Amino acid sequence: MHRPLLIGTLAAALALAGCNRDAASPEANGQPAPAQGSTDAAAHAFSADITTADFAELTRTLASDEFEGRAPGSAGGKKTVEYIRAQYERIGLEPGGADGSWYQTVPMIETTADTATTLRINGPKGERTLAFGDEMVIGTRTGQAQVSVADSELVFVGYGVDAPEQNWNDYAGLDVEGKTVVMLVNDPGFHAQDAQLFEGDRMTYYGRWTYKFEEAARKGASAALIIHDTPGASYGWDVVKNSWSGAQFDLRAEDDPEPRLPAQGWISGDVARELFEAAGLDLDAQIAAANRRGFRPVPLNATVSFDLASTIAEKSSRNVIGVLPGSERPDEAVIYMGHWDHLGAHEGEEGERVIYNGAVDNATGIAGIIEIAERFATTQPAPKRSVAFLAVTLEESGLLGSKYYVAHPSFELSKIAAVINLDAMSVAGPSRDFVVTGMGNSELEDLLKVEAERQGRVLAEEGNPAGGFYFRSDHFNFAKAGVPALYAKGGGDLVDGGTAGGEAAAKDYATRYHQPGDVFRDEWNLEGVVQDLEALYGVGRVLVDDTTRWPNWYEGNPFKANRDQMMSAQ
Repeated sequence: MHRPLLIGTLAAALALAGCNRDAASPEANGQPAPAQGSTDAAAHAFSADITTADFAELTRTLASDEFEGRAPGSAGGKKTVEYIRAQYERIGLEPGGADGSWYQTVPMIETTADTATTLRINGPKGERTLAFGDEMVIGTRTGQAQVSVADSELVFVGYGVDAPEQNWNDYAGLDVEGKTVVMLVNDPGFHAQDAQLFEGDRMTYYGRWTYKFEEAARKGASAALIIHDTPGASYGWDVVKNSWSGAQFDLRAEDDPEPRLPAQGWISGDVARELFEAAGLDLDAQIAAANRRGFRPVPLNATVSFDLASTIAEKSSRNVIGVLPGSERPDEAVIYMGHWDHLGAHEGEEGERVIYNGAVDNATGIAGIIEIAERFATTQPAPKRSVAFLAVTLEESGLLGSKYYVAHPSFELSKIAAVINLDAMSVAGPSRDFVVTGMGNSELEDLLKVEAERQGRVLAEEGNPAGGFYFRSDHFNFAKAGVPALYAKGGGDLVDGGTAGGEAAAKDYATRYHQPGDVFRDEWNLEGVVQDLEALYGVGRVLVDDTTRWPNWYEGNPFKANRDQMMSAQ
């Protein structure tokens, strides 16, 4: 899941699931290349059913060292899209990409910041230099090889939120031009533990770091820094450090209308506390003030300067699209989706090459959509609506592959009955609960409830709603556009082990998320994920067989207006 844990349940941990090169490669030009070695689609005898053996084979292969952590544009990234294409061909899907190919090319900018970059803080106690990695991370989305900021005034802007409907503006009275804003992660309801603020413990989109940087750019800031804290972010500093190191990817400015800062990054909680103390401020007291309506920006009596050098390259990656055409309404579709990318390989602290295999995040999701695809392709009757299987790239870079697809869809958005997202599937065994991330959003939950009840299970919301997981995986781009989207997986009340077993599994995965330890493990209990896939298949089965069904968002949902508008225009 997107990068960017104190997680109380298995579902919350596994809800996390936040690198492209060679434009002349097969990945960039859309030409298929033969799968080789462990990527040979014929090497394993697959069943028409959804089975633990098939799921294990797919996941183990995608998470193997041969795929080098599936960084977009790397040799491993190219091998990944070729493997997915080979599986789609084996199953008998039809190409759903551009010009009759299996691929949709996603143009992008690759930016690699010089890790020798430092932030120079000049305050009442003199100059303090912050080192990249341990104390801060910083990068640019401008596509510029050199970004320099000199003597920019640091200002604390609370949560960096401007939400008129909430009667909330952290920028009130502040001329941001030329300044560097410092802000808290998450939103006021979380830190205040006040159900009357925003949505209380459940993170809103205002709590996402992506929103905070966008808003700072709209206000005209020179740079923005988010203060990290583990409960508020729902992940530790190592996740920030790993996710912001190495190549970073963005859509080209012409493909992305959202505003961009000259530079943006994070500082650790310890650094923030030092910064506030130097200014004669107590960080905890300022957080408390930021939790109250009427907060006003606070100068930190310091300036920041830096010279950020980056290596810039224009590159591309690819979404992989396979389609089982509908027998009656081929222009209408249900889409199953997962992201194929992970963090690739990095140089370790001892200079060794370390592969981030991304087994749970998200080899499991890609294995899942392939298994569901095979089930649809081998089950009669043939679906009346089309079923599309979308393996997207660049999720870890900010949900970019799905963002690009939504802007350039192969099916009209008004013709997509539903999107079902698979990201970081549960591998801890069968559960009594089926967790819906962002529960209470759409009528797709009504269909899932029926499937869950058949399995003797109940729907439940994620265990850590403060983590903002609904905004952290690819379904969110469809949701913003108005298309009903479902993101669900096995929960934390395990049949074998109960909630204690679920919490233990969650804590174990929390140590592996975005770490080299996220590898395929033979001891996984995959019976639960088979149940999950059967249920998610069942939801799609209803929608492709009954063409009168058009699920919508529940009343009061902010995405419903977009859906209503697109459907009324048909």
